[in-house]
Amino acid sequence: MLNPVAGRGRGARSRGELQRALAHEADSFRPDEPGHGGCIPVVDIIETTAPGVARVLARRAADAGALTVVAAGGDGTFGEVASGLAGSRTRLALVPLGTGNDFARALGIGRDIASAVHTVFNGRRRPIDLGQVRCSAGERVFLNAAGCGFDAAVGERVNRGYPLLRGSAIYVAAVLGAIRSLRPVAMRIEVDGCTWTLMSTLCVVSNGPRFGGGMRIAPGARPDDGVLEVCVVSAAGRLEFVRHFPRVYRGTHVDHPKVTMLRGKRVRLEGDEPVPMLVDGDLFGSTPAEITVLPRALEVLVP
Repeated sequence: MLNPVAGRGRGARSRGELQRALAHEADSFRPDEPGHGGCIPVVDIIETTAPGVARVLARRAADAGALTVVAAGGDGTFGEVASGLAGSRTRLALVPLGTGNDFARALGIGRDIASAVHTVFNGRRRPIDLGQVRCSAGERVFLNAAGCGFDAAVGERVNRGYPLLRGSAIYVAAVLGAIRSLRPVAMRIEVDGCTWTLMSTLCVVSNGPRFGGGMRIAPGARPDDGVLEVCVVSAAGRLEFVRHFPRVYRGTHVDHPKVTMLRGKRVRLEGDEPVPMLVDGDLFGSTPAEITVLPRALEVLVP
């Protein structure tokens, strides 16, 4: 399943290379080897055409008994496909073609198409947790992270596009551009029944350790430990935020006095006013939101 607009059009540009890599691996595939189950692979590239389509197609594939669905795109595409496969026996394989590719990186899957496709056919199975968001836009499963506040403002700018930039530079530019609108909001954050009330700049609930093109927002997060990591940044001025922002790439922001790290299985976010939500890099409704962990809800293929 290929998202042609992933990575500023990298998805569309990579279709030929992806097709060749899939054909090469399929030709050399040995179904009688351990773990392959004696199945001959059927390779068919289907392009997504609109938001939400990947979820529907993934669910159809799972209902039809597919052993593996390959998602070729970015974190948003991966999250949609995972949502369609959640609770099924169909495995998910990732080919990172997006802007950030944070969750694939957390699993050890690099941006090289040939090596990612090799993992599709020869990787080992790893059960992982998923997160589930319920908010004004409905319900959605996520692989990597869901948050509200400043990160949603940054995500909106990233999705709007910086055609001359690539990779993490896009996120840095988006952060600097969104700083002008930085405005803390009154939030109530409940984690497993314990409540914090504060003026918050951002709140990110993570299943994986990185988001935003390499920012180690939750360095202790593990996608298979049955809990979610919550990073809360309380009210901070623009200059203070910019001065300490680089620390997030090293994960040392967690020691800053205005950063609170929490862990739990159920998170509720509510503000005095609706705050936009960002789910796996896509804008998705607004608060109030309830986020829960779905332990070992999906198997992915990793190197």
